[in-house]
Amino acid sequence: MEKKKRKRKLTLTRRRSINGYLFILPWLIGFLAFYLRGFFMTIQFSLSELTVKPGGGYTLDFLGLKNFTYAFRGHGTFKQILTTSVGDMLIDVPLITFFSLLIAMLLNKKFKGRTLIRAIFFLPVILNSEAIIAAMESARGLMVGGINSGSAELMEASSGGVGIEYYIQMFSSLGLPMGLIEYVMGAVSRISDIISASGVQIIIFIAALQSIPGSMYEVAKIEGATSYETFWKVTFPMVMPHIITVVVYTVVDSFVNSEVVNLAYDTAFSYKNYGLSSAMSIISTVITCLILLVVVRFIQKRTFYYN
Repeated sequence: MEKKKRKRKLTLTRRRSINGYLFILPWLIGFLAFYLRGFFMTIQFSLSELTVKPGGGYTLDFLGLKNFTYAFRGHGTFKQILTTSVGDMLIDVPLITFFSLLIAMLLNKKFKGRTLIRAIFFLPVILNSEAIIAAMESARGLMVGGINSGSAELMEASSGGVGIEYYIQMFSSLGLPMGLIEYVMGAVSRISDIISASGVQIIIFIAALQSIPGSMYEVAKIEGATSYETFWKVTFPMVMPHIITVVVYTVVDSFVNSEVVNLAYDTAFSYKNYGLSSAMSIISTVITCLILLVVVRFIQKRTFYYN
């Protein structure tokens, strides 16, 4: 009897595994109930030509891989938009990740008005709702004219006629790699998008920083570690598991807001080509999943899990 009781006891590892499965159970139920059927229907549509019946319903004519072939060989802009979207994603994800970590470290310090500043950084997440975006675009449309032309003249006067080409030539003359220069210029041109896309990531990093035991910083201070050494030896390793979460969220968020999704949407609902739209969606989803797999696997090998 005693042996049976011992066998029934769950180990700490099994209990943690059960807690993990219970944590993802609501998502799993939602995935099976709402998403899985739609996913298989998308695959079915991508392999067929869908025709909507006048009285309701639809018919499918099997085409095989013709929609995928046409997306790459026949469509005029799909390859270009897909390449641009993936390139922007690869540029934005590291910048958003490290920018969010930097801002989270600043906001984690104690100072007056900290709650207000945190709310300000989270405002872009709220302002990204469609209703608010539509209102802001309407307001911007009303302002087109005197204000915008005056701003353009002011920018031209303040720049003194120096364009972006001048800085590219200056940095290239210093011997910097052209790839690095293009990366930095691309990051600068999208700095507003990077800031507006960092709200959730900042909150995740703030939670990660607050979970680091204070005793580790005390030990580092006693040992005489500098702030630079404390960051790389204590802070950065401790937030590495959360970096994986931030990267996954950022990649998915970048994919959802990419031009590929807009192209697939227009192809389906403006041009009524549901099969080609489904093929575009599957291609971009597969590429995004491959990027996630490579990046997460790379980070996991260098991640320290604190128990």
